[in-house]
Amino acid sequence: MKKNLVRDWMSPNPVTIGPKTSLHDAHALMKERHVRRLMVVEGSKLAGIVTLGDVREAEPSSATSLSIFELHYLLAKLTIDEIMTRNPVTVQAGATIRDAARLMLEHQVGGLPVMDGDKLVGIITESDIFRVLVQSPEEVA
Repeated sequence: MKKNLVRDWMSPNPVTIGPKTSLHDAHALMKERHVRRLMVVEGSKLAGIVTLGDVREAEPSSATSLSIFELHYLLAKLTIDEIMTRNPVTVQAGATIRDAARLMLEHQVGGLPVMDGDKLVGIITESDIFRVLVQSPEEVA
């Protein structure tokens, strides 16, 4: 029986940003690239992950009493390193899809950075797992 490996189903070359990227720039990049997760890299190392939910949660509520000018000033100063998840759960490219799905369930996350050793090589999400189930003729190992 063929094993379904993460490397065969992941999205390679995930969209990355630096930790000092502004909240506004990260949100704009997510919209432009149609992604819900950005990998945060510092140098050549994975430093964290930020999701669309993280970004939306950091944006101000419409119930705020701050003026629009005060809001823009504060948001312009907010950087991703202040809201990202540090040291995210990762999966190795050679792991099975079942291993990736188990990690997602255990840690209640919708996507995992995929590593080859200590190098970021991709991302695998719940959508990829569903794709395996729908497209794979063999049992998921």
